[in-house]
Amino acid sequence: MQKVTLSVLLGCVLYHTVDLLAPEGYTTKLGALTGASTLLKEQSCPQAGVLRPSKNQDLWVDVTHQIASKEFRNQAVGWLSGAVQVPTESFDEMGPIGEDRRWDAFGPFHAYLHSAFPLVHTTLKRSEVNTYGLIYEWVASVDSFEKPLLLAAHQDVVPVDQTTLDQWKYPPYSGHYDGERIWGRGSNDDKSGLIGVLSAVETLIKNRFQPTRNLVLAFGFDEETSGLQGAGELYKVLDQKYGKDGIAMVVDEGMGFSEQYGSYVAGPGIAEKGSLNVQVEVKAPGGHSSVPPAHTSIGVLSALLVHFEQNPFDVQLTRNQPIYTTLQCIGEHAKEVPKDLRKLIKKSAESDKALGKLSSSVLEDHLMKSLVGNTQAIDIIGGGVKSNALPELAWAVVNHRISVTESVSALKARDTKLLEPIAKKFNLSFNAFGELLTEAGAPALGSLSLLDISRGGLDPAPITPTFGSEGAPFKLLSGTIKAAFNAYRSDLKSEASDIVVAPSMMSGNTDTRFYWNLTRHIFRYSHQNGGKNSNALSRGIHTVNEHIEVDAWLEMIQFYATLILNVDESTEV
Repeated sequence: MQKVTLSVLLGCVLYHTVDLLAPEGYTTKLGALTGASTLLKEQSCPQAGVLRPSKNQDLWVDVTHQIASKEFRNQAVGWLSGAVQVPTESFDEMGPIGEDRRWDAFGPFHAYLHSAFPLVHTTLKRSEVNTYGLIYEWVASVDSFEKPLLLAAHQDVVPVDQTTLDQWKYPPYSGHYDGERIWGRGSNDDKSGLIGVLSAVETLIKNRFQPTRNLVLAFGFDEETSGLQGAGELYKVLDQKYGKDGIAMVVDEGMGFSEQYGSYVAGPGIAEKGSLNVQVEVKAPGGHSSVPPAHTSIGVLSALLVHFEQNPFDVQLTRNQPIYTTLQCIGEHAKEVPKDLRKLIKKSAESDKALGKLSSSVLEDHLMKSLVGNTQAIDIIGGGVKSNALPELAWAVVNHRISVTESVSALKARDTKLLEPIAKKFNLSFNAFGELLTEAGAPALGSLSLLDISRGGLDPAPITPTFGSEGAPFKLLSGTIKAAFNAYRSDLKSEASDIVVAPSMMSGNTDTRFYWNLTRHIFRYSHQNGGKNSNALSRGIHTVNEHIEVDAWLEMIQFYATLILNVDESTEV
């Protein structure tokens, strides 16, 4: 059997999604959506049909032709290139806004947006939240009382390491256009999304589109650090106005589509892994290094960290995990899946033995294994102040990414149980996450503490429903992906599409972590064409030579415009 590699799953290096299999006997009431939107109940990965705007069909066709024009391409290149030329770096541990001058970088970026998109700024209501967070509201001409669509993106970019400047093909804030690609920090993550959304809205306004349901744009400014100052504050404003489940659906940055086994496969993310940072602290009496104990605090900490790495998480692929559903979609719809692999994927739906074989193959890939299960990474370590002084404190930070089937509390319990015997071995008092697990006052040679330094951690995101009575938003998104894919290839009439939509997943977190209360329908998807190389890191994200193919970015604009029109017309979301 052919080894199942990470490329099968759309380069889920950055994002993840989960899907719920359609129940037996499933039927749909979603036929009211325009286009040939049918879900085949006998499929394990049913596909929606192409969904094109109907009421605004002529407008959509005009916009599609405009996006394909040379004039639009030149204007769009200018929009994104100009945005890249305004550095908007965010850093860990930034001080309060108004005191830490590094926040001031976002002021010029706001000025740029205002000048680049005049129609957006004269048509939409613009609100600043916590100084640099942005909310744009396109208010419907007549209130239809339908829930709004929320499109999210972030203004900030990761800092450029100054020691790598000579490794950049073009200066990182040049926004250089070489005829095919735009280069620079943020050209991909995530100014392509933010400017893509604004480009679509500007173009729709220019074509005299008037929405019948509200559209909300939310742009945070510290997604690359914590999101607390940006999306965290934006959420408070949005929640006060729209309330729980007051938004129809949220679409934020995510993976796009790529060629897999002879087919284009799109991977919208419908969940995110959780996270937890644990600080492991060992305290011991100090003294002169000439009279050392058998184990210093650093020596004990070393033993603890070795114990961590000698006990990795047991990872198994199960049917309720995102990766499994993605495999089902690949196995069912990708054209060139090897016969034995396709058979195994299909059989695994009912046979535990087949599932075990599939799991073994999938988990041979390290990145795949990291996506499926819990992970642990020892990232920071410290201790000691002088070579001739015994260290009184040694500490390390262990970063966990939490499987969608697990929780923060379960991870804490696991770490506690894992290190308890080591605490006994070295005769240490043991305090795990605020609970003293050894007898108070009992003789001890030192202490071991596990501390949650991530503000309670982050549980995995709720899984977005994809089928059944709550599956309308996912079906609309799927049909929109197919329509945008076809339209960018000059096909404005076909009811079928060559692109497969397979719910996928992300290993990282986005600003959507703050928006869970607003809707159950959250999608991490950017509709960027990854070609045959689906690894986002190959496009320089978070490293040198970040860039985006202009053709791929123009197709993103096509997607956003189509999505806005489709949601506006829908009576199902």
